[in-house]
Amino acid sequence: MNREDSFIRHFESSSLVGDDAAILNNMCVSQDAFFEGVHFKRGWMSLYDIGKKAMLVNLSDAVAMNATPRYALLTVAMPKDMTRREMAELARGLRETAEAFGVEIIGGDTLANPKLDLSVTILAECERPLRRTGLKEGDLLAYTGKLGTSRRDLQRLLRGGGVSPVSRFLHPVLRQAFVAKAARYLRVGMDISDGLFHDLEKLHRANRLGFDFFAPIPKRVGCSGEEYEMLVAFDARHEKAVRRIAAQTRTPLTIFAKAARKPYRNVCRAHHF
Repeated sequence: MNREDSFIRHFESSSLVGDDAAILNNMCVSQDAFFEGVHFKRGWMSLYDIGKKAMLVNLSDAVAMNATPRYALLTVAMPKDMTRREMAELARGLRETAEAFGVEIIGGDTLANPKLDLSVTILAECERPLRRTGLKEGDLLAYTGKLGTSRRDLQRLLRGGGVSPVSRFLHPVLRQAFVAKAARYLRVGMDISDGLFHDLEKLHRANRLGFDFFAPIPKRVGCSGEEYEMLVAFDARHEKAVRRIAAQTRTPLTIFAKAARKPYRNVCRAHHF
């Protein structure tokens, strides 16, 4: 078990821990950090794009739960030498991204800090939440989009190179329309934030099931974190319906495995520790 999961285990006595968001009275509540030096470097992105991605990676948890995000709380810690114009650009990225998803920013906190660190809390309505538990033997597992480019582009940036302005590492694409339309057919779901193999480990622990892969998945694909695509599972009888919705919403969908009663071992290194 990696250090991050080991720490989280100390709080698993709560029945609210274990999904992309906690469910409280038909509201899904989630929070993620977006820290300079851990998730990004200032030289990689504009301040507008930093604000945009900080909001998107938090909205991703609500989307993954089949929830409708409504409100956001912000904590922004920033260097004292940031100009008012720079602060305005950062705020514009946060605000415009929130507005695009119908989210109202209702408060939070700001403070001085040696570097730029952001934390966002999302409150979302979730009448029919999509959870990580409920996987059954024989269910098909699939992911949306194309995995692997986020890790590839991160490695290029770490080496001092550049990436495409539309890189998914810089600009995640959330699959809100696909999840909303397909939710009635989906057994479980979560976003791929730590990498496919890491997130399969979470499904394995939550359901005590392993996976029969239909074809080998390279580590460069399975270990690529910060993809923010969807990992879903569904009864094989619903495959045609799920594929039809994927086509309708222009969502690439790869069915890659079947749930089975067997062990599972994650072969990737932890990202955050």
